[in-house]
Amino acid sequence: MLVLASGSQVRADMLRAAGVKVEIRPARIDEDAVKESLLVEGARARDVADTLAEMKALKPQVGGLVLGADQVLSHGGKLLSKPATPHEAREQLAMLAGRQHRLISAAVIVEDGRPVWRHASEVRMVMRPLSDGFLDSYVSEYWEGIRHCVGGYRLEAEGARLFTAVEGDYFSVLGLPLLPVIDYLVTRGVLDA
Repeated sequence: MLVLASGSQVRADMLRAAGVKVEIRPARIDEDAVKESLLVEGARARDVADTLAEMKALKPQVGGLVLGADQVLSHGGKLLSKPATPHEAREQLAMLAGRQHRLISAAVIVEDGRPVWRHASEVRMVMRPLSDGFLDSYVSEYWEGIRHCVGGYRLEAEGARLFTAVEGDYFSVLGLPLLPVIDYLVTRGVLDA
C-alpha cells in the first residue's frame, strides 16, 4: 500500500490504473507561501516542484511509503499557479498562447519520515495561437475542469486542441512522473514486474 499525499483524483486514478494500491491522505501546505519564499531565494522551477513534493510527502505522519507530488509551470522566468478565477485562467492562457512553456512534475517518496527517492520530469509544451473568442468560450465551458490545473488547461481533455507540440512524458503533464514512480516501486518489491 502506498500513501498518496495528494487530493488529486488524476494522480490517484493514474496509480490505480497501473495496479498500485493507494490510500489517499491529502497534505495541506501553503503552496503559495512556500513558492514565494523559494523564489525570493532564487530557486529554480525544478527545485520549487521538488521542495513542494517533499513537503507534501512528509506531512502525513504514517508508516510505510508516502508519495508527494507537485507540478509547476515556468514561462518567461515566472512560475504560474492554479488560476483562482475564470478571469485569471483566461489571462494565463492568453499569456501562453503562441508560445512555449515548461511544465515540471516532481515526485518524492518518503519512508519513516525521510525521503528515500525523488524524481522530476520536464515537459516542453508549445501552445498554438488562440483567438480571443476561443479563449472566452474555452474558459467559460471548461472552467470547472481547468480550475485545478496550472496554466488553465487539461491536456487529457479538450485542452489537447490548445497545443502544437508536447515534448516529454505524457503522465508528467497530468501531474505525476508515473513511469519512474512505478520503476521505483518495482525495484523496492512493492509491485511485481
